[in-house]
Amino acid sequence: MATLTTSVVLLRWQILSAVLMFMASTLNIRFRKADYIGLAVISSGCGLVAACWFATGLLGITMMDVTAVWHNVLNVMTEMSQKAPPDWPMVIT
Repeated sequence: MATLTTSVVLLRWQILSAVLMFMASTLNIRFRKADYIGLAVISSGCGLVAACWFATGLLGITMMDVTAVWHNVLNVMTEMSQKAPPDWPMVIT
C-alpha cells in the first residue's frame, strides 16, 4: 500500500496529464460523432497539450530547459541569417 501511495504522490502530474489525454480523446470521439467539429478540434488541441505535458514530465524537461533551447534556436537562426548570401533564398522564375 505504501508503494502505491508513494508512486501516486511522485507521479501525480503524469497521472493527471494521462487522465487529461484520456478525457480529451473521449470528448473528441463524442464531438465528432455529434458533428461538433469545432469542439472536436478544441479537444484535440487539449489532448495534444496534455500529451506534450506528459512527455516533458517523464523526460524531466522543465520550463528552464525549454527557454534555454528556445534562446539557442534564436541565436542559431540569427547567426544563419547574418552569414547567408544576400541573394538567398533565390527565386527561380
